[in-house]
This record gives sequence, structure tokens and C-alpha cells, in this order.
Amino acid sequence: MKIVHFSAECYPVAKVGGLGDVAGALPKYQNILGHDASVIMPYYKTKFVENNAFKTVFTASVTMHHAELPFQILKEVDGKLGFELYLVHIPYLLDRDKIYGYKDDTERFIAYQKAALDFILNWAEKPDIVHCHDHHSGLVPFMIAHGMKYAILNQIPTVLTIHNGQYQGWFDTHKINLLPYFSQVFFGLLEWGGKINPLASAIKCAWRVTTVSPSYLEEISLFSNGLESLLQAERDKSLGILNGIDTTVWNPETDEMLYKNYSIKTHIEGKEANKNFICEEFGLNPTKPLFAFIGRLVGSPAFTTSVYRKLQ
Repeated sequence: MKIVHFSAECYPVAKVGGLGDVAGALPKYQNILGHDASVIMPYYKTKFVENNAFKTVFTASVTMHHAELPFQILKEVDGKLGFELYLVHIPYLLDRDKIYGYKDDTERFIAYQKAALDFILNWAEKPDIVHCHDHHSGLVPFMIAHGMKYAILNQIPTVLTIHNGQYQGWFDTHKINLLPYFSQVFFGLLEWGGKINPLASAIKCAWRVTTVSPSYLEEISLFSNGLESLLQAERDKSLGILNGIDTTVWNPETDEMLYKNYSIKTHIEGKEANKNFICEEFGLNPTKPLFAFIGRLVGSPAFTTSVYRKLQ
């Protein structure tokens, strides 16, 4: 099967959290299983991009606010990731130091999705599955299904994986003209709560919806920043699949981020050395237990309100 992944992150190219880990591991292991998986993501100014070779495989322009923005599709040359990697390079819009956090993120990710689909239109062999990750590529299932420009792709099954249901990519309806032409009959597939909601649209339009674990599917069906009823309504096409880890990356024998590497035979002394290093670094007492937590500390008023109401 020919599978193409749309993702805003992909380790080791650009990563903020678990989305990057999945997008960097899943296509690699799909290829190991005999499929033909690739990733299309935005071009950012990261160390990986600066230190590796790319070639231009496609050039065109994308319309944004009545302006034609030229773009290139760059392909990683050496194939060192275990899958084909394509970067959507739109000068001054995508080629920035950070992945997220800009006032024009709506324009940035819409342009990325449109340019990537334009690229796929020119493939001699179309993909068998288009797999979208989170809201940054959440408009792709709608554009494939209902965008007049992409009618030739509308029989390709689309899959959405929700990594973080709290971030949904909302934007005002007056920006609807940023999308390629579609019949206004389908406007309701974009709208949720009075705004355009890319994640909600993807949940409605994708052929299948997956989450990063079975328990996360249960969680966001109760607490998902306003999407609870939609996720419950679309439950028949939703499935939670437990994420694994890439053991070639998360390997304590080779991990360069560890103070001392260790194996299953040396894990006691190895972990003790790492604990002592952390305690010395932060002025902690090494004779006491050390607990570490990796997670996202973020607050959302809408989410907090939703939780509060559920607890009433």
C-alpha cells in the first residue's frame, strides 16, 4: 500500500512532542512491513534541514489572499530516515525557526496543506491512503472529499490520528476564502461552534479516526475542548491504537542525551549514575527517591470550564 502522512512535526526533522515521534517512526515501520510510506511536512529552519541534502522535485504556486505564493517541494536525498521525506518550502511563510506560535499560523498551515495536495495531484501513482495527524493537516480530508480542484483524489481513503484533542486550529469564518473552491452545501463540514474548526472537520470527513491509545479515545470523548458530542457521534468509525516507541531511538545503550548509557545488564549502576548527575545538577538529595515526569503543562479556559461542568 502507498501511504502518505501529513504532519506538522516529524522526528528528527522537527519535533515539539509526541506527534513528532509518531510521524518519524510509524512510516519507517510501515515500510519495514512492506508498504510504501512517506511524509509530507512543512519546511522549517531546523538543524536537520540545514545539515542534510535535499533536491527540488516539484515547483508551483499556491493562492493565499489573492496572492500567488511560489513554493517548492524538497525531497531528502539520502533516505536516512527509512522513508521518503518531502518538505513544503514556502519562503517567508513556512521557513521559520519555530514550528508554531505565529499570528499567521492559520495561513501557514492552510498553505502547507494546499501545496502538498497540489504536489500529490501530479503523482503518476496516487496514494492508497492519506493519513493526517492533528489539526495542522485537518482540512485535508475535507479538501480531498469536496474541493473541486482535488476531485480526482476523492476516492482515496483518509485517516485522522488525534494526538492532542485540545488544540483544534480554530479560525474565523471570514477566512473561508483561503480554501480551494467548494460547494457551500458542504460548509457545515468545516464549522463547529461558530468557527472553522480543522480538527472537527477532519473528524467529520475522514474515513477513519484513530487516537494514540484506546484510553485517550475514551478521555477525549468526555473532555475534548468542545468536541465531546462530535466524537461520540463519530464513534463507529473511531479506534484507539496504542502507540509503541521506536526502540532504535529510545535506547539507553545509545541515547546521547543520557549522562551514562546502560544496558539491561548494567541498568542498576547506569540509572544510579544518571540519578546522581541530576541530583548534583539541581541540588537534590541523592539518598531520596527521584521521580521524573514528562508532560504538557498548559491551561485552556474552555477545557477547564468543560471539566468543571462535567464534575457538577
